[in-house]
Amino acid sequence: MGTKLASEDDHVFRSRFPPVPIPSDMTLPDFVLHDAEAYAEKVAFVEAVTGKQYTYGEVVRDTRRFAKALRSLGLRKTNVVVVVLPNVAEYAIVALGIMAAGGIFSGANPASLASEIKKQVEAADAKLIVTSGSIYGKVKNLNLPVIILGEESVQGTIQWNELLEAGERASVIHETISQNDLCALPFSSGTTGLSKGVMLTHRNLVANLCSTLFSVPPEMIGQVTTLGLIPFFHIYGITGICCATLRNKGKVVAMSRFDLRTFMDALISQQVTFAPIVPPIILQLVKNPTVDEFDLSKLKLRAIMTAAAPLAPDLLAAFENKFPNVQVQEAYGLTEHSCITLTHGIGGAAKRNSVGFVLPNMEVKFIDPETGRSLPINSQGELCVRSQCVMQGYYNNKEETENTIDSKGWLHTGDIGYIDGDGDVFIVDRIKEMIKYKGFQVAPAELEAILVSHPSVNDAAVVPLADEEAGEVPAACVVKQPDAVETEEDLMEYVASNVANYKKIRVLHFVDSIPKSISGKIMRRVLKDTLMAKIKLLNSVATNSKP
Repeated sequence: MGTKLASEDDHVFRSRFPPVPIPSDMTLPDFVLHDAEAYAEKVAFVEAVTGKQYTYGEVVRDTRRFAKALRSLGLRKTNVVVVVLPNVAEYAIVALGIMAAGGIFSGANPASLASEIKKQVEAADAKLIVTSGSIYGKVKNLNLPVIILGEESVQGTIQWNELLEAGERASVIHETISQNDLCALPFSSGTTGLSKGVMLTHRNLVANLCSTLFSVPPEMIGQVTTLGLIPFFHIYGITGICCATLRNKGKVVAMSRFDLRTFMDALISQQVTFAPIVPPIILQLVKNPTVDEFDLSKLKLRAIMTAAAPLAPDLLAAFENKFPNVQVQEAYGLTEHSCITLTHGIGGAAKRNSVGFVLPNMEVKFIDPETGRSLPINSQGELCVRSQCVMQGYYNNKEETENTIDSKGWLHTGDIGYIDGDGDVFIVDRIKEMIKYKGFQVAPAELEAILVSHPSVNDAAVVPLADEEAGEVPAACVVKQPDAVETEEDLMEYVASNVANYKKIRVLHFVDSIPKSISGKIMRRVLKDTLMAKIKLLNSVATNSKP
């Protein structure tokens, strides 16, 4: 059954599934911890490396204690708390406790520099920071109260365990929290590349969970063990992993960083059934011989989900060949839409390289970036989405909000894609990343997929380089396999034999690694600078070596 058109004239596409109800009176903590008492003894979070764990009973107790403690410290509605932590067992308790107190949770990357954290704290007008002893040095000069997680105490800070105990005894004045109150302020690069605070309400996040979890059958409640490797400060980590798992009473196996041996050991020892990961990890699982040291027959893994970047077709085929019993789900989401936007749902039959269908309660359309005209099926355009999950806007940034959400409530994603006759959606690339070669559009993801399909290529990224004649030309950075004998020219010819002439790679350099963000996206600006510097150096050497 295909997706229904809202209007043939507008080319607006709605879900093939009926709308799902959204409770109107529940905050996000109430929604995800609903019925948790019935699972009080069940483990909700466990750390893969340390084995530290929290049961559902402990999560409910400590979320309540932390919320009371924050209120007693003076936290009020609309106050922002910045959380600078790796993926630890307490992370969701911290985030939900802030929200239950009426505050606004804002996760920060613990790997950020002190100056970057300072920017986020100032941009969010934060009132409090939660971190750990090892990260404290990055936040100690921000002139804000700091709560230190863990057993250690740091002079001049508030110790987590002592605070929870005080919260147990505190008598506080409650403020009524409505679904329309802000509860999260994640920072997103959005469609412009500059980091902005994304204002999300309880309603936004509850609505997103209702739409994305609509297909979970009753027999799966309490049965899923999810790998928590995607950073929890990221919207996908806190909503798509922590909150979705809590709502379905599963278990999250928290990992603070990726190490292949630890990863494989966690999958097997913790009997992980669902692993949201990114394409670079899939590449490791396929090409790194370390994986073969493990007994793959002991894996309980039923599905992986990848959402941060397009998955190359050959990489997908190689993964399916090596792990025939693991379903590969591709999904699509963005911070400005509260997390997942398109997915195949539980057990949905996925078309290769489709990121899913239109979920219940959501509408999508594809527009011509030049004219704004809505496009019919099988026509590539900018994906726009409208639903109750759309953010309230960028914090203190009216201009960027108006550039992203139009007057009719459509969120313009900055991503190019199309919908087919069956209602399956495909993402081609980002508008900002499309290379304009002599007026032709070239998608970096397509060229990267071809490069990675070569047996001698370990990883690859394609970026635009300015060119006087063509405007821009596709340039590639490639990580070779250690034993590869191919030259840079060989790989350029390999790509040329698989694409139209205008898509050919005009510049290719070997590099040691491809820089990627913590969520798995290629850091193209860094690569572009690296390439420019390399070309400048080569030109300089060539000029100086002339007789």
